[in-house]
Amino acid sequence: MTEKIQKILANLGYGSRRDIEKLIKKGNILLDGKKAILGQRLDKKNPGEIFIGSEKIIFKKHKKLEIIIYNKPTGEICTRNDPKKRSTVFNKLPFLTLSRWISVGRLDINTQGLLLFTNNGELANQLMHPRNKIEREYYIRVFGEININTINILKTGVKIKNSYYSFKNIQLISNNKNKNKWFRGILCEGKNREIRLIFHSIQCQVNKLIRIRYGNIILPKNLKEGTWKKLNNKLLNKLCNLIK
Repeated sequence: MTEKIQKILANLGYGSRRDIEKLIKKGNILLDGKKAILGQRLDKKNPGEIFIGSEKIIFKKHKKLEIIIYNKPTGEICTRNDPKKRSTVFNKLPFLTLSRWISVGRLDINTQGLLLFTNNGELANQLMHPRNKIEREYYIRVFGEININTINILKTGVKIKNSYYSFKNIQLISNNKNKNKWFRGILCEGKNREIRLIFHSIQCQVNKLIRIRYGNIILPKNLKEGTWKKLNNKLLNKLCNLIK
């Protein structure tokens, strides 16, 4: 069976397919000593010798599926390497032999809470894909004036820069006299800064954002910030069953 080179490398955790395609276009990927070609198909069992830059890709057969939950603190970024030398979520993950952790989606630097990581790139792509409509649930603290009209806007969604942003469900869970209010919101996509942009459109500012659930995986209350926990087989199978 053959498969496109960008899909093979993405499944191994060397970036998204789009990231791999960019590297191929730049000539940074070599296949058996020659520059790889975009869309080039390889034998999955015998793909040949592949280098990304100076790094030789090692293929491990029959890789056991692993998924971990990580409780991301604010101040960490979700890229593997950062030119500014900021702390990344990958710094505290357990070591994998002949494999890489792949993040299932991202959280921005000021967002905390549940992140999932797997060693299977195809699974990560399926869990993120909009067609599977997998829920992401958040606690959201907002500063600003909230009334019936603004809550209706939050429920119906808003159009921002030619894209439509909406919650699957949004509930006000605190109604204090001060201007900080807590919401509980559910999304089925992971657009960049989606929640912050929705509230900004109604002149409100998100000043705390915590992801508490991804699909049927809930952030454990006893999982401290900056620590991880491996999913047991029961939870792992339940998560995989969300994929259509």
